Amino acid sequence: MFYGLSNFLKKFLPKRLFYRSLLIVAVPIIGLQLIISIVFFDSLWIKTNKGLTRALVGEIDTIIDIYNNEKVYNKKKLTDLYNQNFNFSIRFLENTELPDIKVERWFSPMDRTLRRELKSKVNKYWFNTTSYKEVIDLRIKFKDGVLQIFFPKERVQVSSIRIFALWITLPAFLLIAVAIIFLKNQTRPIIKLAKASEKFGRGENVNDFVPSGALEIRQAGYEFDKMRKRIIRHLNQRSEMLSGISHDLRTPLTRMKLQLAFIKDEKISRKFSDDITEMEKMLNEYLQFASSRYLEKTEKFDLSELLHITIQKYKKKKIITDISERISFNGRKNLIQRCLNNLIDNSIKYSKNIIVSAKKSSDNITITIDDDGPGISENERENVFKPFYKIDKSRGDSKSSVGLGLSITSDIIRSHGGNIKLENSPKNGLRAKIFLPF
Repeated sequence: MFYGLSNFLKKFLPKRLFYRSLLIVAVPIIGLQLIISIVFFDSLWIKTNKGLTRALVGEIDTIIDIYNNEKVYNKKKLTDLYNQNFNFSIRFLENTELPDIKVERWFSPMDRTLRRELKSKVNKYWFNTTSYKEVIDLRIKFKDGVLQIFFPKERVQVSSIRIFALWITLPAFLLIAVAIIFLKNQTRPIIKLAKASEKFGRGENVNDFVPSGALEIRQAGYEFDKMRKRIIRHLNQRSEMLSGISHDLRTPLTRMKLQLAFIKDEKISRKFSDDITEMEKMLNEYLQFASSRYLEKTEKFDLSELLHITIQKYKKKKIITDISERISFNGRKNLIQRCLNNLIDNSIKYSKNIIVSAKKSSDNITITIDDDGPGISENERENVFKPFYKIDKSRGDSKSSVGLGLSITSDIIRSHGGNIKLENSPKNGLRAKIFLPF
């Protein structure tokens, strides 16, 4: 039960740390202010208003007694005294009835209290608290006329309620504003760390990252920086090692090429030459796969233009394009071009007709390459992205590839925070679909 309730509440809770922290600070403050307001409203303001209204009704009851028992001269004299000393305005309207229109507000505490107190003292009455800003119009049925009394609202309502509301509201907003500033400063280092991690995951340089914030956040930042440097050092060592191996292997291959010139048998010489060429190609692909992606800097470029330039290299091939105009992308231009070359080369190698399309949505860029070749079976589509993996069927050619083309392509796309998928093409071939974050 509690687990289900917890999951239900999580749907309505904010996802970001800043807003969750603000909620933790703001909810108790607002709750406390509401409790104080309710307690004050119930125990002090309403009770005070009730006492004031009861005293006022008592004075009005006294006026009615005076009009019942005193002579005309004494009535006028006492009415003048009331008007002078109690801030009343009293007059008797002869041959007049109470208004039929009810203007009482049932939701108003002032109207409710006044109505409750008048009921206990007066049989027929009518009052209006809305027509005048600072005065209440009270009319009481008296004999053959109406006794009309005007008195200020402050006689039945405490005037300090607005000041109290101001003092309750302003500190709450002030505390929440201070909390927002404090929380912004506390969450900013976490956001910087997250952005640095995201940039590093895409293969971008994050040399300008400096850990900041609370001790725990700084410690996490320092550990991330150490991890980043270890990974870069490992990649550099791998590239340097393979570069050294390549250099050492190229030397004997060069000597072998020179020695081929002295072989008189052309058939044997051609076989040796083909083997040496294949070995050189394998070495080049090894170096391409192991080359460090951190050497190239990230830049903003027009991906549509890059696609058109790449496709123009294959003028003699039948390639149809459907590319949106002006797709800007922030990444490593040469690596993206190498990725596109690998995919188009594969399509050209195994098919006759190719369609290249590029679309931009609100959150990503989708590049699709369709062909009408033999395709790749569904159970092999994940394996072809593994290094040195080759399919020994229609799309496999041991003489022309060592199985690193799609591995390099996948590595480039994922280093930019994207993804690549292989699907069935509408042209009954293979579809390569690239997703890049926008």
